[in-house]
Amino acid sequence: MKASKKKLKKIGVLGGTFDPPHLGHLEISKFAIKKLKLSFLIWAVTKKNPLKKSPFKSLKIRISLSRKIVNKIKKIRVKSFDKLIKSSKTINLIRHIKKSNDSTIYFLMGSDNLIKFHRWHQWKEIANVSKIVVFPRNGYLKKTLTCRAIKTLGKDKILFMRSRKIDISSSKIRK
Repeated sequence: MKASKKKLKKIGVLGGTFDPPHLGHLEISKFAIKKLKLSFLIWAVTKKNPLKKSPFKSLKIRISLSRKIVNKIKKIRVKSFDKLIKSSKTINLIRHIKKSNDSTIYFLMGSDNLIKFHRWHQWKEIANVSKIVVFPRNGYLKKTLTCRAIKTLGKDKILFMRSRKIDISSSKIRK
């Protein structure tokens, strides 16, 4: 009798403050679900990004707004893990999700974040325990291709998505 091979789940993670969540988040999420054939995608709403100023809206409001945007899409789940894992660090989030699911993790980010990725806590380890998926952002191509993360990790550790650039960001919306 052959041992049945259990199919690994493919889980996408889009982490951030979502202050506020917007259609750009939704578009890259839908694109990733389709192109990467994800089982589901988690919007991991964090209380505060350690590299940014405090969010304008409360965590509760940001989670509520995120749920409203994704309410028709069954494969997107909105959750905050900070209290559960007692951390807002991406590496701890990915380890927690991996531990509770037999899965491959795809960590999604914009090319603007890849430029600063080397400043993240245990950033090289994040690339070892998940697949880094980068979406294009206007004005970041040249900086992205020469950034420290690319030079250190190599292009084979990072999956660049060929999606249309969405010229929207939470900071633009706040302004």
